[in-house]
Amino acid sequence: MPTGLWWFIGVAWAELLLAAALSRTCSRESGRPDGEAVPTPQALALLRGGRRAAVTVALVALHQRGAVAAGRKHTIRANGGPGRTRDPVQLGVHGALRRALALEELAQRPEARRAVDALSGELRGAGLLRPVAQLWVVRALLGCVVLTVLVGPFATGAHGAALPEVLAVGLPPVLGAGAVLLRLPVTTGAARRLLAGLRERYPLPSHRREVTDGGLVQLYVALYGDPALALFLPRFSRDGGLLVRPGDADRNRQPPGGAARL
Repeated sequence: MPTGLWWFIGVAWAELLLAAALSRTCSRESGRPDGEAVPTPQALALLRGGRRAAVTVALVALHQRGAVAAGRKHTIRANGGPGRTRDPVQLGVHGALRRALALEELAQRPEARRAVDALSGELRGAGLLRPVAQLWVVRALLGCVVLTVLVGPFATGAHGAALPEVLAVGLPPVLGAGAVLLRLPVTTGAARRLLAGLRERYPLPSHRREVTDGGLVQLYVALYGDPALALFLPRFSRDGGLLVRPGDADRNRQPPGGAARL
């Protein structure tokens, strides 16, 4: 194997190790100071499941006040004003409902996006979400690992009988880059500890009659997602499409000219 190729392999490993080190670091990883308030249910949902989860919890809060209702064909529609709330995500989601919308479309509306993006910025400032720049740097380094391994054989003239040896030494850093990318969380360790602690403190009840506080219902949906929706708001979740994932509607749609099977 050409000697120059070892330089490329060395650079690839250096890029991988640097990306792995950056992926394990983030500002203010120590967690919430004692006495600091728990984030809102929308914020907790964002940490657990991203934008869709945050919008879902906002819809739950709005539905509890009668501000939204299930529309036709798994959509959500406004049902009057937003009520007495100052929560930016709830106001943004309600403001986006000028017509009935499916959850996925609603989460991408400008009013909802701006509100959730602002909440994401607050969570980054609190050390609960990784900085965007850090994520891009790590992903760029991982991409450079693959590029370096691919360019090395061509730059050094390795071919023919040397290719199996090239693959043997080049494959480990590429696999390592893929493993780091798959395990790269958007949340920080502080956020994951926060969610784990709240789940331990608030285990999902076995029956909805055990919970009468609407704020706790929002918290359970924020922490557990679909199981909590199905437990506390089965009709609204089903009719409003909150439990439908992208592609589910297409898979369940009746074929043209065919009868639905029972």
